Amino acid sequence: MKATGIVRRIDDLGRVVVPKEIRRTLRIREGDPLEIFTDREGEIILKKYSPIGELGTFAKQYAESLAQTTGHMICVTDRDSIIATAGGAKKDYYGKSISPQLEQLIQERENLQATSADRKFIPVIQEEMEGIVTETICPIISEGDAIGSVILLGRDAKARMGEVEQKVAATAANFLGRQMEQ
Repeated sequence: MKATGIVRRIDDLGRVVVPKEIRRTLRIREGDPLEIFTDREGEIILKKYSPIGELGTFAKQYAESLAQTTGHMICVTDRDSIIATAGGAKKDYYGKSISPQLEQLIQERENLQATSADRKFIPVIQEEMEGIVTETICPIISEGDAIGSVILLGRDAKARMGEVEQKVAATAANFLGRQMEQ
């Protein structure tokens, strides 16, 4: 663990304020759920909770099935990082933080279909995405909350994504959202 040098007192209701600098660094927003862990040395560990992260194995299998069917790279994200990938450079995307633009798109519950030549094309991760020329993005909604996204990425400039890819991504996002509700 890394010491921050910040000390906070517990108030009479048992609350502790997580400093703004730490919330900003860890991308913790108001209303975000946190898991609480303890260890034998008496440490309390707060971890940002990702409800869709519980579906990690299932999301990976679903992404692999989509990749086989569509021939595109598939990414499934929560609101912070990519939790499942299939059909391409998995190690280049899996576990990476999503871009602020994608985070905003998820928050606004918007669907997106774009090519790299479009102004509305957004990066999925904060690093350079080499070779990606088309994308389709649909937010995952569960119990009214935007909790992640399903993304189809294409490398072939000749193969345009259309209504079929939009429907596939929307269906996958809807299905994963419903799985979270059960």
